Amino acid sequence: MSKTPAHITETQFHGQPALVMQAGDGAQCTVSLFGGQVLSWIPARGSERLYLSPDARFDGRSALRGGIPVIFPQFAERGSGPRHGFARTRMWRLTESRATADFASATFALTDDADSRALWPHRFTLELTVVIGANRLDLELDVANSGDRPFDFAAALHSYIRVREVENCRLEGLRGTRWLDATRGDARSEDRLDALIVDDEVDRLYCAAPDTVVLHDADRAIGFQSEGFRDLVVWNPWEHKCRELSDMPDADFRRMLCIEPAIAEKPLALAAGAHWTGRHTLVVA
Repeated sequence: MSKTPAHITETQFHGQPALVMQAGDGAQCTVSLFGGQVLSWIPARGSERLYLSPDARFDGRSALRGGIPVIFPQFAERGSGPRHGFARTRMWRLTESRATADFASATFALTDDADSRALWPHRFTLELTVVIGANRLDLELDVANSGDRPFDFAAALHSYIRVREVENCRLEGLRGTRWLDATRGDARSEDRLDALIVDDEVDRLYCAAPDTVVLHDADRAIGFQSEGFRDLVVWNPWEHKCRELSDMPDADFRRMLCIEPAIAEKPLALAAGAHWTGRHTLVVA
């Protein structure tokens, strides 16, 4: 089988700077520099696996609905800053890239400035490394404390997974895991079933979650493996909440499920000069 020429190309995506990555085996990925956000992932000889809302606002100010937003330094409203932090609405920079016959990789960085310190008074550097090849998407998020005092932070890779029909999906691997239900004021519960089936609004924070879960979507599956992230968030707005989202079509809750590795229940303390790394891998079975 002939190989596709590997390449990494800087481009514009809906008027915003982006990077298109393609490995020699045909795996493809698009990353927006606004937010350092993966917007598309197509495994080799496969189809699109990430959901991006057709109504996402590419105005250079609004968070982009879909793909894999980087959540930092706050998760949801668990803090005094902007919801889900500010990293997803800042412009990142490309620091390194490489494309070969077997993989393509790129690293993006975000550092503090006067605007970020007005929201969160700490010095930091974030690095997101994206690697694609064959049937894998590998993400590595590194948080460095470049200041002279410790800080606490939360983080997540808010992955919107494209599905054929969310009601027919099964998320396996969470049996026996304690979770907080955001739809009921963080009421505590525990999974006692072998699989989570979505048939209503789901907004669960699984605490001390397993490192591996598997999403079955009709005749296909995606495995999720994480390292360094303590928690896992599963979210679908369902019909009533989806109607309230102005940047998402009313019926598109059926086409997505968010499965996101996170540090969310409790922030992580990071000493001055220290760094933390979290890894997340998606594998198409």
